[in-house]
Amino acid sequence: MQCGYRVLLESDHADSFNQRDSFALDVLVGLSSTPKSISSKYFYDARGSELFRKICLLPEYYLTQRELEILEHQSKQITEAVGTASVNLVELGAGFSQKTMTLLRGFIRAGIAFQYVPIDISESAMAGLVESLKNSFPQLEVNGLVTDYFNGLKWLNRRHRQKNLVLFLGSSIGNFTYKGACFFLRNLWNCLNHGDMTLIGFDMKKDIDLLLRAYNDSEGLTREFNLNLLQRINHELGGHFDRNKFRYFGTYNVSSGAMESYLVSQEKQTVFIDSIGRAFSFESWEPLHTEYSYKYLPADIEHLAASTGFNVRCHLYDSQTFFADSLWEVEKSWKEHPAKTESGTAAEG
Repeated sequence: MQCGYRVLLESDHADSFNQRDSFALDVLVGLSSTPKSISSKYFYDARGSELFRKICLLPEYYLTQRELEILEHQSKQITEAVGTASVNLVELGAGFSQKTMTLLRGFIRAGIAFQYVPIDISESAMAGLVESLKNSFPQLEVNGLVTDYFNGLKWLNRRHRQKNLVLFLGSSIGNFTYKGACFFLRNLWNCLNHGDMTLIGFDMKKDIDLLLRAYNDSEGLTREFNLNLLQRINHELGGHFDRNKFRYFGTYNVSSGAMESYLVSQEKQTVFIDSIGRAFSFESWEPLHTEYSYKYLPADIEHLAASTGFNVRCHLYDSQTFFADSLWEVEKSWKEHPAKTESGTAAEG
């Protein structure tokens, strides 16, 4: 079976430059805004990814184990919904997690003809994933795509005209505001065909103390995960942050239904960033917002699906109803051939 990946970018050099340039621009905009903020997508350099892996193993951080329970015990409902036709099993993000392995095994046991198509912007992450899959699933057909999610889906639909099941696991959708989630999901809908499906992870609303413990763990890993963002700015952009002058603060906003993470300046200070060429001032106890993690009720999930063109097939819950993997189907008023409805291009490298 084929096991490899394809780079849908102009060149490795352009990729490196664009990512660094985008990082610098986002930091400039975020630190120039009121209130200050930096996107949580920048948590995940090599050290940040390792810290998050350790966070997922903490007993307080229930999300990973609860979703794994769903995929271990209810994968049959997913495979039955997919049916017997061949399918592209697409994962947004190139994570080689136990959750992904569990779902791959479920598809293999069900005898479904499928190819696994992870999509990620990082070529190094994709190369590591493909190599791991060669060892763990030598019979599996893997076609990784190194590009952004939506260009990857468009490219895939032009070349493999079969049903798609798109995985967006974890609680990644919770990092978006409601408006941002709608924008993301409408883009996803636009890249898919009538009858395609998506499996999305949602962290459910629950006891507030449980939420606070999950994001303020006793080992201080979440604190370190957030402070590492300052280290990344120092390392990649020539920042001069003293992380000892900031403290992590994680709290639950009862009005919005989101856990919110902040780095709080403990004194009045000015921080220069070389690659941006300017300094940024912080007042004493001024917050720098780093992450939203929205929590959901079933009605919230259903409203989000209906607002973005999807039909909810089912919600799959863990035994404590802490987490849900929600299976949606794309609903389009036309059922033309994908080639007639597709738009946009992706440069093949």
